[in-house]
Amino acid sequence: MIMKTTVAEKQIAPSQIMQVGMGFMAAKTLLAAVRFDLFTHLAEGPMTGAEIQQRLGLHPRSLYDFLDTLVALGFLKREGMKENAHYRNSEEADAFLDKKKPAYIGGILEMANNRLYKFWGNLEEALRTGEPQNEVKESGKSLFDALYSDPARLKEFITAMRGAQIGAIMAFAEKFDFSRYNTLCDIGGASGALAVQVARVHEHMTCTTADLPAVLPIAEQYIADAGLSDKVKTAALDFFKDTFPQADIITMGNILHDWGLRDKKMLIKKAYDALPQGGAFVVIENIIDDDRKSNVPGLLMSLNMLIETDAGFDYTFRDFNEWVTEAGFFKAEILPLTGPSSAAIAIK
Repeated sequence: MIMKTTVAEKQIAPSQIMQVGMGFMAAKTLLAAVRFDLFTHLAEGPMTGAEIQQRLGLHPRSLYDFLDTLVALGFLKREGMKENAHYRNSEEADAFLDKKKPAYIGGILEMANNRLYKFWGNLEEALRTGEPQNEVKESGKSLFDALYSDPARLKEFITAMRGAQIGAIMAFAEKFDFSRYNTLCDIGGASGALAVQVARVHEHMTCTTADLPAVLPIAEQYIADAGLSDKVKTAALDFFKDTFPQADIITMGNILHDWGLRDKKMLIKKAYDALPQGGAFVVIENIIDDDRKSNVPGLLMSLNMLIETDAGFDYTFRDFNEWVTEAGFFKAEILPLTGPSSAAIAIK
């Protein structure tokens, strides 16, 4: 007797290929909305399409295609249809894309629209040459030289970085055990957001944000606006040339990935030298999973380092553990924060 066996074949479809391959359309739609401050306007209350058109100075053609695409993507909500519709922010857009709210993350999206979108158009060239595709191609200046020579762009960059990191910073301030420590120094602290958040949550902590002199006025204003000038100080620091200030905790947020392996190891050794026994070195970044196949944002950020830097790359916790052990740290662990971000921690 012949038995007939039915095997359920796996159904495959090209939908993911198309969604990723054409993903630039959705990305640009959101970036345009952020550039128009659409979500900030709608935070004031629901608006009709005609009101949005007038407020943003848009042409009537494709107005409703634009707005309804944002509805379909989950960034807006709508009651009614076309001319009779009223639009409002989704909960997430209202919380994170309204410029007037403290959790605003649109700064990184503004920078993506103004800078990164066009630079990523040259990814193929970057992959073939290993060379960055940003301002250095036009001016000969590195990313950071170009930023520090233009105060307006520097402020945009620092605001963007704060928006990108604030969720992870807030999670770090809540999840890390600060009870054994009294002082913290954030190396390359930019706006001072990490130092401010730690000082706000942990009253016993005294914090310093250290960065180049051109950055300090931005940090000092942010600290003053937070009402924490008595607990958070600034320090001028060139982390390639200067010794790190001594502190119980040395932090770096999105710093190590900017640099090649030799510079990464140099910065880790400087952190080790600045810490007391039992001190903690904490790196907050999109740490790539050790199998290098799950943390998509971390892997994409490493490609972004190709676009933006001469030698930078993102890394796994296994990589971090190897480097800090070589520097003399006796223990390392990883603390998941929000989304793809983690804190890689080394104890001296």
